Amino acid sequence: MATSAATATTKERILDATAALFMRYGYTGTGLKQIVADANAPFGSVYHHFPGGKEALGVEVIHRSGAMYEELVMSVFDAADDIVGGVRDCFAGAAEVLRATDYADACPIETVALEVASSNEPLRIATAEVFERWTAAASSRFSAAGFDAPAARELAIFVISQLEGAFVHARASRTTEALDVAGKIAATVVEAALRDLPVS
Repeated sequence: MATSAATATTKERILDATAALFMRYGYTGTGLKQIVADANAPFGSVYHHFPGGKEALGVEVIHRSGAMYEELVMSVFDAADDIVGGVRDCFAGAAEVLRATDYADACPIETVALEVASSNEPLRIATAEVFERWTAAASSRFSAAGFDAPAARELAIFVISQLEGAFVHARASRTTEALDVAGKIAATVVEAALRDLPVS
């Protein structure tokens, strides 16, 4: 989550501002002047805290934002009565965030990944590492629901891919229909897979 403005260090304000800007404008569309203005920080503080400049800042923001989103989404999973409800709630929560922010705020990992996959190897690696951590976290929930490791990983990849793709569609169309449909189908797929589990 974003750090309280009253207690945030300069570095934390820069990280928070950059993450928010990445969600709306992506990596390329976010400039250092915009970051320091939003962070209320001196320009030189970026290079003080991130000697590698914007790219180094971007890598740290991706890892930090990825960890925060993982914690948020897994808390939704864990609060549900079962894994099917958890899947359904994740998509419903994502739809609510988009509606509440007038379709401006989406996943900063997905936003940056779309930009950098073919143009910036350090950032591509950072986004891939985040997606892998998310996959491992979701896999553990599916394993706990009774799936073996390969099936749990497949379901985790499927749900994450559906969610991220629906985010893109929803932002472009400015309607949550894609998230509603993807969430319904993802929950149905998981429910059917549960029915097919061998009885112990």
